[in-house]
Amino acid sequence: MATPFPFPSDRPTVMGILNATPDSFHADSRVQGAAAVQAGVDMVEAGADVLDLGGQSSRPGAHRIGADAEWDRIAPVIEGLLVQVPHTPISIDTFHASVARRAIEAGAHWINDISAGTLDPNMVGTVAEVGVPYIAMHMQGTPDTMQVRPQYSDVVAEVRDHLSARLGELRAAGIQHIALDPGFGFGKTLAHNYAMLSGLPELKALGCPLLVGVSRKSMIHKALDITPSDALNGTTALHAWALDRGADILRVHDVREALECVRLHQYLHGRKSDGRDD
Repeated sequence: MATPFPFPSDRPTVMGILNATPDSFHADSRVQGAAAVQAGVDMVEAGADVLDLGGQSSRPGAHRIGADAEWDRIAPVIEGLLVQVPHTPISIDTFHASVARRAIEAGAHWINDISAGTLDPNMVGTVAEVGVPYIAMHMQGTPDTMQVRPQYSDVVAEVRDHLSARLGELRAAGIQHIALDPGFGFGKTLAHNYAMLSGLPELKALGCPLLVGVSRKSMIHKALDITPSDALNGTTALHAWALDRGADILRVHDVREALECVRLHQYLHGRKSDGRDD
């Protein structure tokens, strides 16, 4: 029996980002070893529903490492998190099937794949075999080429159609629990990203949980001419917009602030999630 996504029943999910890497785009998010475990504990204490652990940066121009090196980065973090926050699901951000398998065997719970199974031909079969939830993201090109003049005739329609096709293939392979991610910043210009953000309801219509990952990305700091470190306010603004258009999962660097955004969005729509009446 495949394991379902353990979403909160009363509100969208907040996923905390754990980058066990030396080169992720947001420098303040780079943590390794014991520091990564503690960062995960801190996120859970701040209200994270799930932790998304990655050992390979996917930012444009990042140094590509092999599956074994990636595993070496995340293995001790998985072990530590299972001890320190045993009731919090761990998502593994990887496009390597071997890393996905080893992580699930070590106790992780979800797989988050930026390629939707296109970078490793063994990924789809592996996820189907281990029976865990799978997040499938849209990316035009590869991490090495995705930001080299990305082009679309209609970005929303093309992303929707791509994810719809992948969804059919994933279900045919036996993967039961699938979330979709439009892939903000992955093979998209600034204009593409904002068109995609406005077009979220078209992806929501595909009938799967919808993950939005805009936290501190270039679509914010380039638009505002600031740095990723200064992009929290812009991130919160886009989170509110995404929630209003159907986002089910927010993938974030700043858990407390994202959870506050979720709670206020619930109040705005008359769905108080903390039991308060005043």
